[in-house]
Amino acid sequence: MTATLPVLVRPAWIKARAPQGEGYERLRGLMRGLDLHTVCEEAHCPNLGECWGRGTATFMILGDVCTRACGFCAVKTGLPGRPPDAAEPERVAEAVARMGLRHAVITSVNRDDQMDGGASIFAACIERIRARVPGCAVEVLIPDFKGDAAALSTVMAARPDVLNHNTETVPRLYRQVRPGARFERSLTLLRRSAEAGLTTKSGIMVGLGEERHEILETLQAIRDSGTHVLTVGQYLRPSADHLPVMRYYTPEEFAEIKREALAMGYAHVESGPLVRSSYHADEHVPAASR
Repeated sequence: MTATLPVLVRPAWIKARAPQGEGYERLRGLMRGLDLHTVCEEAHCPNLGECWGRGTATFMILGDVCTRACGFCAVKTGLPGRPPDAAEPERVAEAVARMGLRHAVITSVNRDDQMDGGASIFAACIERIRARVPGCAVEVLIPDFKGDAAALSTVMAARPDVLNHNTETVPRLYRQVRPGARFERSLTLLRRSAEAGLTTKSGIMVGLGEERHEILETLQAIRDSGTHVLTVGQYLRPSADHLPVMRYYTPEEFAEIKREALAMGYAHVESGPLVRSSYHADEHVPAASR
């Protein structure tokens, strides 16, 4: 008989603004009108209310069904019902223009059903945003493309201002947290991107059962791959069907992780209970370039 883990009480410092107000309603109408998805909604991001209230959002391209089933993620999983939409990059660029963004963030579901994993759509989004909104920085948060070097090269050739790929957790927990991924594969992706001269970024969640020494070893490995920007946030369970929270880290512990990561040589580190890869992303690169 398997023992049931106790459900931890969410601490007082985990507070998120409710999604409401004029800014939220305007963005929701814009996304629905252009038939676009956002990771803010699909992944149940706790910062949706704050970010949409300030007029920012993270676009999620290639549909809303992911071919992988990660233990932490609220995005629907299964076989996508249709191929990637070649017109989607133009709609993303239109939304970026209407929102007046100076830093656009684009991510996606995994599309392991596609030969290039959707890399060509990422590249097209970068190109269309640059054409439609000159001067807008473009950050892409990409999947691992199953280690396909040609797919990664397609994205790198479009020269995003930031290439982000999250390692998500420590290597020991990959089988439970990211069963379709490999830690070394992610490090190789980051290394190749940095060697191509791109500003690279990665992030992890804590609270999934990792040990402190594992966190530091993981952050060092990510840094050794040439990664410039790091995000560290608290894992929050999207539903009872997802992995449980094993521990809530305090704001003081996040501050200490930030200090130790900066000592490793990262140019910029965001570390806090509600930090997510795209949270205040427009501030990461200017800070890293100082």
